[in-house]
Amino acid sequence: MIKTEHLRYAYQTENQETIKFVLDDIDLTIQQGEFVAILGHNGCGKSTLAKHFNGLLLPSGGTVYVEGMDTKQEQHYWDIRKTVGMVFQNPDNQIVATIVEEDVAFAPENLGIPSLEIRQRVDEALKTVDMYDLRRHAPHLLSGGQKQRIAIAGVIAMEPKCIVFDEPTAMLDPKGRREVIDTILTLKNKKKMTVVLITHYMEEAVQADRVVIMDSGHILRNDVPRNVFSDVSFMKKLGLDVPQVTELCYELKKAGIPIRQDAMTVSECADELMKLLS
Repeated sequence: MIKTEHLRYAYQTENQETIKFVLDDIDLTIQQGEFVAILGHNGCGKSTLAKHFNGLLLPSGGTVYVEGMDTKQEQHYWDIRKTVGMVFQNPDNQIVATIVEEDVAFAPENLGIPSLEIRQRVDEALKTVDMYDLRRHAPHLLSGGQKQRIAIAGVIAMEPKCIVFDEPTAMLDPKGRREVIDTILTLKNKKKMTVVLITHYMEEAVQADRVVIMDSGHILRNDVPRNVFSDVSFMKKLGLDVPQVTELCYELKKAGIPIRQDAMTVSECADELMKLLS
């Protein structure tokens, strides 16, 4: 679906004399239907990487392929951006209309989709994100989580094969975050869509098929969540969190309690504690 080969990206510093590489020799493959979470500190390059997936940024070196199309080749720009949609941190930056259903219809209209098909796409997209009942509301009157779901519906209506979410829950309260993550899981599990999620929340990343850890423009880990998060000392050295349940097991093990280190959910942790108590 998406493949990067020796990807490098650089920008000039303020004095325009030196070049700083934000991405340096990135090799990454994302398969059709996968849910991949990308984690790392601010400035590590994860959002810059995400913007290469649909050609918003072009490589300084190396290559990015989307469905076999080289993002540097201008003739592929339109098809690449129809294949990979993006949802950003602030939904207000993606909402352009005064009525919910008109906003969701905006992108398909610009693609030249026939009116009847637009109506079908809009209704289906709003039902997917559980916002159909609010289709005639004004977006500015909705909550943060509802606005983000409208932004997601607008991308779904374009019918991409992949959606890249660049910290879509960063500005939301816990309820809004749950709404958005539930929507992402629906896209992955029911729509079989490829999902890339940039996030700071470990509880969101736990639900991915694979976790990519970035630091200083490099990929340090690329593995299933259980293997990544169970290495708590590695995550702590990077200054990154782990899921609270995993942190609890880590601290219990340090205190001499023989508990497994790869518990990822509350129920798994509870089962381990029950085994110890029995």
